[in-house]
Amino acid sequence: MEPDQAGTYQKSFTLLIISISLATFMSALDGTIVNIALPTISDAFNVSTSTVSWVSTIYLLVMAGCVLIFGKISDTIGFKKVFLSGFLIFTIGSFASGFLPDFIHSFPVLIGSRAFQAVGGAMITAIGPAMVTAYIPMKQKGKAMGIVLTFAALGTAIGPTIGGILTQFLSWNWIFFINVPVGICAVLLGAKVIPAMKAQERTGGFDRAGAVLIFTGLASLLFALSEGQTLGWTDPVILGSLLLALLLLGGFVWCELKATDPLLELRLFKRKNFLLTNTTLVLLFFSFAGISYLLPFYLQYVQGYTPSVSGLILTALSVAMMVGGILAGILYNRAGGRLLSIVAGISIVAGYFLMTRIRPDTTTGFVVLCLLLIGFGLGLMLTPASNMIMNSVSKKYQGMVSSLTSLERFAPMTIGIAIFNIIFISGINAIATYNRITIEPPAKIRIEVLTAGFDLAFLFAFIVGIIILILAILAHQETHPDYQSGEEDTPATQPDT
Repeated sequence: MEPDQAGTYQKSFTLLIISISLATFMSALDGTIVNIALPTISDAFNVSTSTVSWVSTIYLLVMAGCVLIFGKISDTIGFKKVFLSGFLIFTIGSFASGFLPDFIHSFPVLIGSRAFQAVGGAMITAIGPAMVTAYIPMKQKGKAMGIVLTFAALGTAIGPTIGGILTQFLSWNWIFFINVPVGICAVLLGAKVIPAMKAQERTGGFDRAGAVLIFTGLASLLFALSEGQTLGWTDPVILGSLLLALLLLGGFVWCELKATDPLLELRLFKRKNFLLTNTTLVLLFFSFAGISYLLPFYLQYVQGYTPSVSGLILTALSVAMMVGGILAGILYNRAGGRLLSIVAGISIVAGYFLMTRIRPDTTTGFVVLCLLLIGFGLGLMLTPASNMIMNSVSKKYQGMVSSLTSLERFAPMTIGIAIFNIIFISGINAIATYNRITIEPPAKIRIEVLTAGFDLAFLFAFIVGIIILILAILAHQETHPDYQSGEEDTPATQPDT
């Protein structure tokens, strides 16, 4: 390859990575950016706190239900069509979410606009890692995946901070309007640099039954877990949703094992390393979500910090995550995925262990150290784990497995928040009952009782962290023959220039 041609390809790869990173960042950002604006939205439309929570809930429900569907579709019609269509829908949905509800003063319109936006978010989230695997040469894959996944995790982490700034200094509408110019740029850039792919032949019709079962099953499960604390875990609606989720997801497994061209090839999980690495990702985001949810309460109720100072302290998590992600991208091809995952697991375990040592008089520096270790470990593990998953399967499963890793990023976060909240409240109730203390609103509960709840939750995170480290040690790096042939480095698969 001539130097000029190599430089052109390198520029195209860079633009492609920027395009994918924008997509994953914006989609992840919108999963958390609205949370801090919910009280303002509640006042604006005069709805209850439980009702306004649907602005966040509907986004996660639709994303969870759709992401596997679009991953499968992308394997058939190509990534470019799904990506560009997804970002267009996401951008239109963002504008509609910010403009229409205020224009006609209708809260249901906001919920509908968010659901429409989430469809686009699922489309662009589903195929991000697959596009890196398909279009980036093997020697650059580690670095590229590190950048993309770091931006995805960063979007989730800094969503509340950006949302707070926009809501305070502009209005809640701008948490949606901010997506519009980014979306337009991403569509124009993606149209230029993403290669067109030939449609693949399908061995059977689209798995409609599997699509319906996974959409309704995951929606039922995430609804029950997100609303269980509000309605009560013994509420008939919650129990019915959990039972329905069990039946639907069980039906999905049965359907996929029988399907000629399944939405999700479950037989891939027979491979030990594929199962171990996917389980690692699930537990990683499960524990991270729980800790991220509880820490603001600890900083405000136990340490007495203001919300703004608490947010500033929590930025240590985001900074460390970025450093870990970038470092993982640089070192992946040199050190290998398994070694990086083990080092990351050690950092996570150390961070979670130090969290169990937190007390009411713990210094801010100690808390920041915990956050740095956890964030660094998370950033360092995302790239090798995702690469190990994507590179271990055939190219024909790229979209499918990419959507699976995306689902493993945000579905466990919803579950993690619910489970950690249950553990936290159980710890408070146990200590309060033992000491015959009446439970009152969090701000009025005695510090030692609150601390007991946090201690139990942090101990649980430490146990999950140990399991993550064990899985990282047991897993081995495998590369499918499809990525050893050298075909991906030929000009035929290079981005358009």
